Amino acid sequence: MMVPAALLLLGALAAVAAPRLLARADWPDREPVVALWVWQCVVAAVLLCCVLSMTLSAAAAWVAVRGHVFGSAPRSVVDAYALSTGGTWAATTAVALACGGAWTAAMLAREVVRARARRRQRRTELLVRAPLLPGEEPGPDRLVVLEGERPDAWWLPGAAPQLVITTAALRRLKGRQLDAVLAHEQGHARARHDWLLHCSAALATGFPQVPVFAAFRGEMHRLVELAADDMASRRFGRLTIALALVELNEDRGVFGPSPTPDAHLPQRVNRLLTPPDRLTAARRLRLTAAAALVPVIPLLVAFVPGLRALG
Repeated sequence: MMVPAALLLLGALAAVAAPRLLARADWPDREPVVALWVWQCVVAAVLLCCVLSMTLSAAAAWVAVRGHVFGSAPRSVVDAYALSTGGTWAATTAVALACGGAWTAAMLAREVVRARARRRQRRTELLVRAPLLPGEEPGPDRLVVLEGERPDAWWLPGAAPQLVITTAALRRLKGRQLDAVLAHEQGHARARHDWLLHCSAALATGFPQVPVFAAFRGEMHRLVELAADDMASRRFGRLTIALALVELNEDRGVFGPSPTPDAHLPQRVNRLLTPPDRLTAARRLRLTAAAALVPVIPLLVAFVPGLRALG
């Protein structure tokens, strides 16, 4: 019964240490796409530790589960896990982790249901303010222009993502700035950033005391914006998207001395105007490969006793 305990310890270590290590690193702002991948791999590893520990604990607590988990595995493999020594601890661990898994699924389902309800409401409001023309069909290429005194542009996710922009933004944005803003929002749609935000919100809401989940949600909101900024700047230039951000937000007090909910915007603009040096292609590849190996570690911990028995 050492393997389930080792998996829990590994998951707890990753949940506490990973946010601190990533917070100290200087490369996430330089490579937000790589940072998004690293965060997803870390969270996947933590969840995988819990799932594997739950499975092995349940196999130790109940013979019926053991038969399903190990199936036709040789007796030496079953003995290598010392499942008969679990006792009450194994059943308690399995039940607690199963409840945690059910709670996670419930939080994710609630987040998705709420997001869909918000999207339906916003689409209904859009159809009222900007009705379809005769013969026009809603689709991902439809650009919705709304009358409004506040310059704004946003992306409405869903099966058919839509770009929405106000008339005030059309008056404010000059030349290629409008194209840059639309490219920024299209970057969100193409990368399906909404799913990252839903998953991170569900985990952070369900387990607010787990450091890795709280940090995951905060970093997703920040990194998806940086990634979309980079997508737009590759096509239209960093200065263009920086000026567009200023034009859209300068009347909201974002760039003043007092903090606002959009306090990250000045940092985004500064990053665009003074871009940090990108990592070399070789280092990006190493970081991507190393992150992909992180979820493999729990699998190795879980399967090494069985592999040793077979070897």
